[in-house]
Parts: sequence; C-alpha cells; structure tokens
Amino acid sequence: MEGIDTGDTAWVLVSTALVLVMTPALAFFYGGMVRKKNLLSTLNLSFVMIGVISLQWVLYGYSLAFGNDIGGWIGDMKFAGFSGVGSDPNADYAATIPHLAFAGYQMMFAVITPALITGAFVERVRFPAFLIFSVLWATLVYDPVAHWVWGVGGVLREMGALDFAGGTVVHAISGFSALVFALVIGARRGFGRAPMEPNNIPFSVLGTGLLWMGWFGFNGGSALGANGLAANAIVTTNTAAAAAGLVWMFLSWQENKPSVLGFVTGAVVGLVAITPAAGFVTPLAAIAIGAIAAPISYYAIRLRQRLNFDESLDVWACHGVGGTWGALATGLFATTAVNPGGADGLFYGNPGQFVTQAIAVFGAVIFASVLTFVIAKLLQMTIGLRVTENEEEVGLDISEHGERAYA
Repeated sequence: MEGIDTGDTAWVLVSTALVLVMTPALAFFYGGMVRKKNLLSTLNLSFVMIGVISLQWVLYGYSLAFGNDIGGWIGDMKFAGFSGVGSDPNADYAATIPHLAFAGYQMMFAVITPALITGAFVERVRFPAFLIFSVLWATLVYDPVAHWVWGVGGVLREMGALDFAGGTVVHAISGFSALVFALVIGARRGFGRAPMEPNNIPFSVLGTGLLWMGWFGFNGGSALGANGLAANAIVTTNTAAAAAGLVWMFLSWQENKPSVLGFVTGAVVGLVAITPAAGFVTPLAAIAIGAIAAPISYYAIRLRQRLNFDESLDVWACHGVGGTWGALATGLFATTAVNPGGADGLFYGNPGQFVTQAIAVFGAVIFASVLTFVIAKLLQMTIGLRVTENEEEVGLDISEHGERAYA
C-alpha cells in the first residue's frame, strides 16, 4: 500500500459517511413537504436508492464512470464487480488513498443523484416504474456524465470544464431531469385547486440541518485529502449556504413573513450553487454565489407556478437552476490562487473558462433531459408511470406500501 496517507484516507472515509447521511436527510427534507398520506412513500423513494444504486455501482456503474476511457464518452468494464478495486491507490484519481475508498466515496454521489429527482413526482408515481427508471437513469445518464466530467479522458474534462463536487454531474442534470419527468407524468389530482399543505415542516428543517452537515463531506471530501483545499471547500460551502438562506428569507419577508421553510430552502440552494465551485473560489466569492443563487431559484419557482407545472418540490428550481448557476459562477470566480490545479475564471482574466463552463453544463443538461424523456415515455407506454386515481386519493403509503406514517 505504498503511497497511502492515513490522514487523507480517514478524511475520505468520514466524508463517505457524511455523504451517505445526505440521502436519508433528503428523505426527511422532501417527506416533510408532502401530505401525510404520502410521507412513508416519499421517505422510501430516497432510502431505497441506497440499496438499488449501491448494487448498480458495484456491479457496473463505477466502471462505466471511472473505467478506462472509450472515446471520451464512457468507461469500459474494467472495474465491473469492483474487480481490481482494492487497497492500493489508483494514481489516475487519488494517489494517497485506497482505490476502494475512492470508489466507495463516489458511490454515495451516485446514490443521492437519482434520489434528488424524486421530489418532482412524489404522491403519484408507481413504485415499480420508479425503480426501473432509477436504474436506467443511473446507467444511461449519471454514469456517462460522471465520466465526461470526472473520468480520465472524459470529453468535458479534456475540454477543461471544472466541477469540484458535482454541480453539473449531480445537481444540474438531476434538476432538469426532474422537470422533464414531472411534465411526462402529469400533475397530481387537484393540483392548483385542492390544498396540498406540508405535513411536517420540522422534518424538512431537520433534513436541511443534516444535509448542511453532510455537504461538508460532499464538497470537502472532494479534495480527496485532509488538506487546505478541503478546508477551503468546507468554508466556502458554509458561507454560500448562509448567504443564500438569508437572502431567501428576506425575499419571502417582503411578500409576507420570514418563512422558516424559505430559509432552509434557500440554504439548500446555496449549498447546491457552491458545489461545483467550492474548491476553486474564495470565501468572499462564495457569498456572491450564494446570494445570487437565492433570487435566481426563488423566481424560477415563481415562473414554474405561473406556468402551472406540478414539479412538486421544486427540484428543477433548486437543483437544476441552482446547479447551472453554480457551474457558470465557477467560470466567473475560479482562481488558481485557491486551487493551482484548476483555472482562472472570467473575473481573473480568463473569459474562455466561462464559455467552457457554459458548454459543459448546457450540453449535459440537454443530454440528460432528452434521455429522461425517452426513458419516462417508454415506461409510461409499457408498465405505466403513475398510480390510479383511487390509489392516489387513498395515498401512496397505503396503496403502494400497505403502511401508515401516523396510526
């Protein structure tokens, strides 16, 4: 195990645990915002991804994302079944930690990304269709895009695109995929006419707190070492979340009252926006990234409401739009003074980096949106995407799982 650094390894293993916690945290963030008859169903949509995608990742997903490059578009099957993924480091990706630690850490990113999409179609999706969709989406969308951006030889990596911890790979593609899926499955019964009040806002607040903590592993762990870059990523992460949460609170205050749900939603948007930039920008730049992300996503929700789209929990506005802004902001604020392995952005004399970021994020979003539409339509035409009207009226906790959240 020559070259292994125990401090780096310990940090990546801790970060792996932090990122794992983010998926149950997401479950509670989403679960608190649905009606009580769909709480267990919504929690399960996130939790079950830990099971499904963990196996997909070991069997072949990791190899597609990080195997030997094939034409810049996908990895080969070299690491299928985690073959050759052991205690020695892989110098291509992380020279100071075991290859298995790197693969396990990346597994948690693969797990949470399809879970993010679930906020778009809660309260009406058929569970079997969701499971099939998730495996197909992870295989055909997430794994290729992860390879493009992070894989050695990946087309966007070779172009020079920067994505420190997944603004494009995780947030942008999941957010736009969520919107597409919501448009295909259609609105909930009574949407826009019947009240659909959150059943437990404290659950959403708790989920946000756990997400915020987990994000230190999500972004800080992406330094792949216990070093100054990890420290920078953690500080910029917290700073952007703080700025976005406060700005969102003041925006909601202008319209009515300083909303608790508004503050935590804004904090999540700030966390999303800083993700691609966390290891490339200064804490002052993080304030700007978070503060600008809040109104962008806030008014994206207003636009979605005006268009009467039932993208239920605003995954598109928060993750799709927020992640896209973060990717573009990286092209503005990145500086090699923070990370010599990155690049300078527009504000540091390199306008070409902003162009590269735009090409990368919009290319990935278009690819993900088209593939999501095709997968969702095929499932709709074959096994069906949504439950019956009666099942939806009863609630998915009973109709899909035979259980109640509240006795």
